[in-house]
Amino acid sequence: MVAALYHFTRVPDPDALRRPLAALCADVGVKGSLLIAREGINGTIAGTRDGVEAVLAHIRRLPGFAALEWKESSAAEAPFRRLKVRLKREIVTMGQPDVDPTCAVGRYVEAADWNALISAPDVAVIDTRNDYEVAIGTFDGAIDPGTESFRDFPAWWEKNAERFHNKRIAMFCTGGIRCEKSTGYLVQQGVPEVYHLKGGILKYLEEVPHDESLWRGECFVFDERVSVGHGLQQGPHRLCRACRRALTPEDEQRPAFEKGVQCHHCVDEHSDADRARFRERQKQMDLAAARGVPHLGAE
Repeated sequence: MVAALYHFTRVPDPDALRRPLAALCADVGVKGSLLIAREGINGTIAGTRDGVEAVLAHIRRLPGFAALEWKESSAAEAPFRRLKVRLKREIVTMGQPDVDPTCAVGRYVEAADWNALISAPDVAVIDTRNDYEVAIGTFDGAIDPGTESFRDFPAWWEKNAERFHNKRIAMFCTGGIRCEKSTGYLVQQGVPEVYHLKGGILKYLEEVPHDESLWRGECFVFDERVSVGHGLQQGPHRLCRACRRALTPEDEQRPAFEKGVQCHHCVDEHSDADRARFRERQKQMDLAAARGVPHLGAE
């Protein structure tokens, strides 16, 4: 079982949450990544159903987390090789300390109602994800800000805000968390009508039938599945270990591709020393696979 989760709430002492949560995950064999900050929790975890449900129940018993929700999916193989429970300044980094999703966000739109909204002529649809995520899939007609990092979104909006004069704004991201902040930011900027796909792309792909879908391509996910499609079925992509971009089977046939070392996206982005280091890492991964043991450096 795989559970993607986030929840915004005031956390006076994040480290007091981290230690017992990390211990419980280790005890029940749950792996993945959890980020804790004074504004809440964010992450994706995987393990047996009993193990994941034990962790979710623990979080929901914490003060302020009773309303925690998550998106459930499955994977043919373990999508994480290790457990990371970390303290952060923000659970999703936008670099706008005045944006507080517990105070103001856009209007939530259920997956079943999303198609009607984004098909309206007075609605501008904005993909808040990073460029490498958008590259493998997005909604019909969605605007790609071309950002390399979520931190870049406010600057992009400031430069482009006039384009959306007299438009309603509909925003989406993978699981919903980035839109909690991006829609809150637009509300703070005075945009009168801002909408937010509740549960993100993952909820849409889970609930909306393929033949009714306005989604095109696959959805990038931050684990070993790399991408998922309708019904949250694992997609065909694999990860370039050098640049972390998603690759299709056809991409792996390109002359520039070298497993674990480079792909056509990053062939000119790394030094010879980098590539030598990547080759050694791939060698150790292959040796670990041959012995049937995980190689933690793969993540």
